[in-house]
Amino acid sequence: MFASLRMEEKSEVDALSVVCEFADVFPEEISDLPPEREVVFSIDVVPGTSPISMAPYRML
Repeated sequence: MFASLRMEEKSEVDALSVVCEFADVFPEEISDLPPEREVVFSIDVVPGTSPISMAPYRML
């Protein structure tokens, strides 16, 4: 989740709403947010395949 956060200025980890809301999940001392890094994401397409097309399910 932290990888998706974008912060322009340095802030305290304790000020994040997620940390405040779920304080029982996080350790008492969190040093800092992880450093920014680029995440490489790709979907490998196999030759000869086509997208899966499914009609939406509607309950009558």
